[in-house]
Amino acid sequence: MILNKVKIALFATTLLFSLGASASQSLLEGYSYDQLKLVHELPFAKHHAVLQVSQDDPALWNLTLNNASNMLQYFGQDKIQVVVVAYGPGLKMLLKDSPVAKRLQALDAQGVEFDACNVTLTGMAKQLGHTPELAPEAMLVPGGIVRIMQLEQHGYNYIKP
Repeated sequence: MILNKVKIALFATTLLFSLGASASQSLLEGYSYDQLKLVHELPFAKHHAVLQVSQDDPALWNLTLNNASNMLQYFGQDKIQVVVVAYGPGLKMLLKDSPVAKRLQALDAQGVEFDACNVTLTGMAKQLGHTPELAPEAMLVPGGIVRIMQLEQHGYNYIKP
């Protein structure tokens, strides 16, 4: 069972990178559900939130980014760790040509992490015949739902705008 999961993960990783996937960071290699890794480590953060993006709707993307921005303003940039997880149709938010690309860049600079679902990206690559380019702020994670579960297990509050 575990060997099959490893084979699937290696196949997906090979497929993505052979088709040209590019994320500035990736959790695919050496991933462990029990060991939380983050792009922006905020050791003094007292609050933790994970926001779900699963719809292809720029209005909802902006609402999600507003939520992230509002939390940063309320608690303070160094007092809250915010992770936005995009999967399914919502992954389009984290593509390089996304209409919210400038907002992703600004929030990333303030410590917000943007996680992109590898399962969805692999499916998109098969459908399109090539892998869409991710925004440089996106971190590739094995699966969006699994990442949300992992973050919740580590004390993150789940928010679906």
